[in-house]
Amino acid sequence: MTDTLQTAPFVEKAPLEHYVPPAKPSLVGLTRAELADAMAQVGIPENQRKMRVQQLWHWLYVRGARDFDAMTSVSKDLRALLAGRFTLARPEVVAEQVSADGTRKWLLRLPGEADARPHEVECVYIPEIDRGTLCLSSQVGCTLTCTFCHTGTQRLVRNLTAGEIVGQVMIARDRLGEWLGTEKLKAAGLPTEGERFISNIVMMGMGEPLYNFDAVRDAIGVISDGEGLSISKRRITLSTSGVVPMIERAGAEIGCMLAVSLHAVRDELRNELVPLNRKYPIAELLKACRGYPGLSNARRITFEYVMLKGVNDSIADAKALIQLLRGIPAKINLIPFNPWPGSQFECSDWEQIEKFSEVVFNAGYASPVRTPRGRDILAACGQLKSATEKLSARERIALRAMTMTD
Repeated sequence: MTDTLQTAPFVEKAPLEHYVPPAKPSLVGLTRAELADAMAQVGIPENQRKMRVQQLWHWLYVRGARDFDAMTSVSKDLRALLAGRFTLARPEVVAEQVSADGTRKWLLRLPGEADARPHEVECVYIPEIDRGTLCLSSQVGCTLTCTFCHTGTQRLVRNLTAGEIVGQVMIARDRLGEWLGTEKLKAAGLPTEGERFISNIVMMGMGEPLYNFDAVRDAIGVISDGEGLSISKRRITLSTSGVVPMIERAGAEIGCMLAVSLHAVRDELRNELVPLNRKYPIAELLKACRGYPGLSNARRITFEYVMLKGVNDSIADAKALIQLLRGIPAKINLIPFNPWPGSQFECSDWEQIEKFSEVVFNAGYASPVRTPRGRDILAACGQLKSATEKLSARERIALRAMTMTD
């Protein structure tokens, strides 16, 4: 590691493109206030808007309606007005891969970009005995350049809108059949009585959520609304690599659980693994964590620590980690490194991971070792990278021409 690498300032990637809204925007992902504005645009009197918003909210997020004709409790005239101005579009599933362990990965093409190269993101569903976790993306590409992360090797194309983030949840519920009523679920032998396929959300897919703050905040507001998708903020975790100025605001305005990608206990190593550390070093990051609104033993911060063989996995590192986090209500999530093509790192030996975990656990911290899921389909932590961003420049030009021809 050179002195230049240690001292060079961190510069965020600039987005290559910006979202261009379609002529007929989708209502998916709008806040209640934005839906009320949409009602105003089609001439709904102010004294009726709250009721109409409630109707639409129910059809969108309880019934999963995909077109306005399905909204039988809404008048035909209003349905026609809405269909003339808006859509209920969500992302399109381009490809679905199912891992041997049941993990599902969807490559999603974002709606509303018929005249440009289509943008795509990946979304992952992880079924477990006691929960079903959906991992959402917040950017096409990523602002950051973490050296152990496959997503960080690609360009930052643009931020997702709130609707595109919520749309990932809608698509997952479509694919898993979670919009079915209780009787249909029972007839199909599927869970009922409060059991859900999607019980937890993690903002740990493509992108750095705190560099797309407004859209992530609004999307989580929609996802957690108790009269719709109704996933509690205690079951929603936002993961950040350490955008220090936004951490307090995230606690105050979003209020979900926080995870911090730490991965090193010394600035010189974290500068290499997580280059954002050059801008916000460890001491500043942990100070922001100690001030996270709502932090308590019941609302601990999860510190994520990827286990890299011979890099950050020594017993001395484990002891230094304990000292760093002293006084912070925390859980330490140890993540076996998930390899990807071209990576310079190897996963720590399992015996070493267990020794590291034992040191952390004996110091009083929960230190679960995350079971790698979906490795065989590149769906595990740090492996996501959308298919269009893997293409060569020549292939991308050909894809754009083909799309515009269609």
